[in-house]
Amino acid sequence: MRICKCLFQNTDFAIPCKSAFTTLAASYLQYAGGKNVAVIDCDYPQHSIHAMRERDRGIVMSSDTYKEAMVSQFDAIGKKAYPVLTVKSEDAIGVADKLVGESPDPVDVVFFDLTGTVNTAGILKSTLSMDYIICPITTDRLVMKSSLTYASTLQSYIKQKPDAQLKSIFLFWNMLVKSENREVYDAYNAIINKLNLNLLKTEIPFTVKYKREMSLSSRQVFRSTLFPPDKTLLKGSNLDALMNEICQTVNI
Repeated sequence: MRICKCLFQNTDFAIPCKSAFTTLAASYLQYAGGKNVAVIDCDYPQHSIHAMRERDRGIVMSSDTYKEAMVSQFDAIGKKAYPVLTVKSEDAIGVADKLVGESPDPVDVVFFDLTGTVNTAGILKSTLSMDYIICPITTDRLVMKSSLTYASTLQSYIKQKPDAQLKSIFLFWNMLVKSENREVYDAYNAIINKLNLNLLKTEIPFTVKYKREMSLSSRQVFRSTLFPPDKTLLKGSNLDALMNEICQTVNI
């Protein structure tokens, strides 16, 4: 079975959403999308996704309701929680390859959560060892300048080295504000098209539900390492559409 290494990557000036989207993508595909997923957390020192996994486990152990939900989920999909491994950036690819090789079940996709700064040791080597990089963008001028420079540089590398592991980089609009002037997005889309960069069609709207994690006071959860996004909260988020587009685009 084909194994795809994917990286949700921000650039130095981008908003800190890469860990959130890595978690959302992994949980959606593992628990609702019929895929087998693994996550390699290289985001030192905070290791955000691993920390969330520990929080999620603690909440489950403290709640009979969540325990029952975990059992019901396992009965429905027949899968345990996807692994989250913490490693250094320079060791990420080797650890991932070992994980995939030793996994009792075929792994469809490995998501990497690297640090948000491209100057960190090992980041460049690991980045160039991905199959695909998925980069969220917003209309913030610094974000766009940094993101377009980053994407263009990697695109040039791919063209110069057709045999490279890295196949493509995809941008997508994040935190889109409906009331914002659409001409701003159209202008940036024209620049992206002129640079021959790949822009996904799905746009992610601005919504606070992306911050909604597990808690003992509510069963409706959007972002979790143990459960998929709640179906009610999923409506209007475009997360399902984004993941379906990514899977179709990269043939996962």
